[in-house]
Amino acid sequence: MAEMIRLDVDSDAIRYLCGKDKRLARVIEMVGPLIYTPYQDSYSFIVNQIIGQMLSNKVRDVIYGRLIDRCGGEVRMETVGRLTDEEIRSIGISGAKVRYIRRFTESMKSGEIDFAGFSQMSDEEIIKQLTKLPGIGRWTAKMYLIFSLDRPDVLPVEDVAFLQGYQWTYKTDDVSPAAVRKKCKKVEPLCIYSRPVYVPGAGSGVYKAGISPVRWREKIRKRKRSMDIWEKSVFEGKRGIPSAGGDAVFVCTSCGMCAGK
Repeated sequence: MAEMIRLDVDSDAIRYLCGKDKRLARVIEMVGPLIYTPYQDSYSFIVNQIIGQMLSNKVRDVIYGRLIDRCGGEVRMETVGRLTDEEIRSIGISGAKVRYIRRFTESMKSGEIDFAGFSQMSDEEIIKQLTKLPGIGRWTAKMYLIFSLDRPDVLPVEDVAFLQGYQWTYKTDDVSPAAVRKKCKKVEPLCIYSRPVYVPGAGSGVYKAGISPVRWREKIRKRKRSMDIWEKSVFEGKRGIPSAGGDAVFVCTSCGMCAGK
């Protein structure tokens, strides 16, 4: 059982951040204590993240719940391996993601990916190892570092929710990776203990480089109607995959940007 972690004003990491960054200190005071438990099972976490790529958290949870049911209550290499591609697709997972899950599962069985060895590896070494596989990019790898390994110095410049929180905290429209890295350099080596920055965004998603959050939000608003229709089909138990290439709507609707709040 994973140990529950609490970050508050008495934590060394929080005191460090507050001393380094006054704006972040105000956000930390506003948000209050953070209590969380790192995700323990690496295999199921990565599968969950693959399913959730470019989807809202709500849809991801519904589809992943169906996979749990198909696997008899536990998503493991063995239980997923017993399912056919069509059985996996039938619960709302695109053909591309089925291939990604298969390849990831094979890499685990062959020892190509060895989670036990990650404890001795740097963040960048782990990212490099994971991103060799199709369907796992830097965003997915960083989510694993943050929410499963609880690595303290990961800066998720690819994540929409983080960038929205960053934009709100620092009152800036410049969310380019270079600008974010420069601003956050002063809180190294504890970048991810700026977890409170996630709270104003309160969601997840992948930010496309070169598109400002304002333009991204407008793009989402234009697609929101089709997203609503598609989400409805998911909850009604229909396959709901409008295109052969993959999931049609590819952003998170659980954060303010996607919902247009």
